[in-house]
Parts: sequence; structure tokens; C-alpha cells
Amino acid sequence: MPLSLPQPAPPASAEDLLARYTVPNYGRLALVPQRGQGSWLWDEADRAYLDFGGGVAVTSLGHCPPAITQTLAEQGNRLIHCSNWYQIRGQGELGQFLAETVMESPGKSLFCNSGAEANEALIKLARKFGHATPLPDGTPRTHILTFNNSFHGRTYAGISATGQEKVKLGFAPLLPGFTHLPYNDLAAVHAALAEHPDTAAILLEPLQGEGGVHLASPDFLRGLAQLCQEHNILLLFDEVQSGLGRVGHWCGWKPQAPEIVPDAVSWAKGLGGGFPVGAAWIRQRAIAAHPGAPDLCDLLGPGSHGTTYGGSPLACAVSLAVLREIQAAQLCEHSAALGAEIQAAVASWQHPLIRDIRGLGLLIGFELDEAALLARSCFTPADGLPSLHLVKALMDQGLLTVAAGPLVVRWLPPLNVSRAEVQTALAIFRRTLDAQIHPSSHAS
Repeated sequence: MPLSLPQPAPPASAEDLLARYTVPNYGRLALVPQRGQGSWLWDEADRAYLDFGGGVAVTSLGHCPPAITQTLAEQGNRLIHCSNWYQIRGQGELGQFLAETVMESPGKSLFCNSGAEANEALIKLARKFGHATPLPDGTPRTHILTFNNSFHGRTYAGISATGQEKVKLGFAPLLPGFTHLPYNDLAAVHAALAEHPDTAAILLEPLQGEGGVHLASPDFLRGLAQLCQEHNILLLFDEVQSGLGRVGHWCGWKPQAPEIVPDAVSWAKGLGGGFPVGAAWIRQRAIAAHPGAPDLCDLLGPGSHGTTYGGSPLACAVSLAVLREIQAAQLCEHSAALGAEIQAAVASWQHPLIRDIRGLGLLIGFELDEAALLARSCFTPADGLPSLHLVKALMDQGLLTVAAGPLVVRWLPPLNVSRAEVQTALAIFRRTLDAQIHPSSHAS
């Protein structure tokens, strides 16, 4: 009789592998990505999905764009990493692009690996500035004002700065010295400055992403800039999600208040198009009126801050390739135009399940009407958050999106998404919304 050999065990599923060997700190959806190209993502069963989540605003040029893949190969064959003790030309070239093209203002950049790290640099800059410009009695100014529903990363400084309690639970004691205020409420900022004369900085997202896609008003931004100038307080913009073309401009606040020049800006996500990189740009201006005061961009001197991997030759080469492609293909303008078309199209539906549409460019939030969803659809509170319920329903229909809080579904497609792909996404969105409504209530 032929010898019976044991059959190899079938490979473990991704779900089983993750459950056994990774920390359960993510609420994962039932999709196993296998490959991507442009605006499309394929799973292990080779089913195609139109990706309007973009790795949460990361894949600014879509999946595997030639601008990135070719740069990875070319630079990877030359030099991947070396120490920041040496003079890495790519950092200077990337810093030049950020100062001259993105900010159009003199300043210098610090490079890191993520948005959380970029915001850490801004927070350290604020504290360093507050020590260099103390109160009249010599007390350092260390307080930082941030805003409700903000999100600034998951490090200790990041969650301390974030105006959402859910990210803080179980991690006390947090970093002291932060006050969270109502967004778009200038009177609350005036009151906080009176209560905290040791305030050194105001940190905000010009367009809040994770907190539900809320846009700072022009008057609010201009009022903050004026207060910061009057009190010699730093104005810090977190542009990790909203910057570098995402909202139809290099800078997320400029569609609202183009004349404002902040003291520092943090970037990441779309800066590398999928490659991990972050940056903090710091304005070139004296920190005080007295002669000989150092420039703000030189305040973090040798030994004050650093990172092993930040600003590697490979990261800088990829970031420059991404930014140059955004510039050459005029993707800021493309993002602005398509974003306006998307908002107008969905608004024209007057759909009973959509309560509001917010955003700029290709950072768009669709707020669900929870009461209508409960009254007119199969959705119940047992299904979880309304936003996540719809995200799952859209995924089942082949469209990937992202939840932003309990009621908002976010679209973050590549900046080079085509109009045909937008029309496909709109059709799936409309069909999925309609499918949520009971036939009887739809007929009414």
C-alpha cells in the first residue's frame, strides 16, 4: 500500500494570525488587503474596492504610484539611511520646497516619522518658547490652548493636547498644562487667556478630521492670529490630515484666511503618500522685540530634539517626489474642483439620511441624521455607531470610507482620483443610502 503522507495544514487566516500574535488595539474591519493600484484596492479573494479612505488621508497619489515606486527603487539603491550627524542634502531640498512652495514664507523644517511626532515637536517648541519668553516675574509660560473634538496623536503629549476624552481613558496622569476650548468660539479663547496668563501657544487643526470634519471660520482664524500677535503667543497649526493639497490648497487654512502666517505647522500622512514621514515647519521671526532675540526657527538647537530615522535620505526623496507630483499635476486645483462637485452632487439628493455635508477639497464629511436612521431604516443602536454601520455597508458594496466620530462618514480619496471614479463612488453611496431605508418609508 502506498505510504500516506500527512497533508500540510491550510494557512492560517489573517484574522486568526492577528488575533493570536498582535495587540488588539484596533477595531479592524473584515477586509484583508492584498494589492493596490491608483484609487483601487484588492483583497485576498481578488475583489476590487474603490478606496475613498486612502489609509486615512495618507495615499495622496493613490496606491503604488510610479512617482513613489520609482523613487523607492532609485534612492533605495543609492542610500536608505544614515545618521543625522551628517549633512543630508535631501532634508535641505525638502525643507526648501516646504518653505518656498508650500508656506511661501521664510522658515525651517524639522523631519520626523509621523504626525504624532510632528505635533510633539510643536509642543516642545511651545514650551521652549515659553521658557525663553517668561512672564515679567520670570515664570516660564507653559500653558497651551487646544480645542474640543481635536486630535493631535496618541503619544502622551498628543493625547494630553487632544480635546476628546475617549483617547485619555486609563492613561492618567497626563501631561499638564493644556486647556480645551469650544472650536470657533473666540470669546472662550479671550476668557482662557485671562485665566491662563502663562499661555505660550494655541494649537489647532484648521479643519478637524477625526473630530467630525469641522472647519474653522475665517473670523475665528483671524481672531486667533491677532490674539497671538498681541500677546506674543505661538499660533500652531496641525495640518497632519488637512495639509498638502488635501483641501484644495497646499495649506488647509488658506482657503479661509490666506493672509495668515502661523508660527509653526505639523505635517505627515499625505507628505509621504504612504511612506512614513512627518515634518514640522517653524517660522523665521524673532521670538521677542528686544535686539539680539533669536529666531523662532533656531530655538530648538543641538541636543534639544532629535530622532534616529526622521529625515532619512529615502524618506526625503519620496516626500519630494510626492510634492513635486502634486505640483506638476496641479492636484491642489483638482482636489478643490472635485470636492466642490462631490458636495454639490450629494446635497442635490436631499437624502433623508444625510443631515449635513462639511469639508473642503477632498476631505469631506457626511453627517448622518441619527433620528432618521433609527426611524426609517433597519439600523438599531445594537448595530453600534451609525457612522461605522454605514462604513461597513459601503464596504460591502465595494466603496471604502472612514468614520469620523459617531455620525460622520469621511471621504478621503487620492488627490488624483478621476471624475469617473468619483461618479462610481457617488452611485455606490446613493445606492447604499437608499438600501438603508425601509421600502414602506421610502415610498412615503
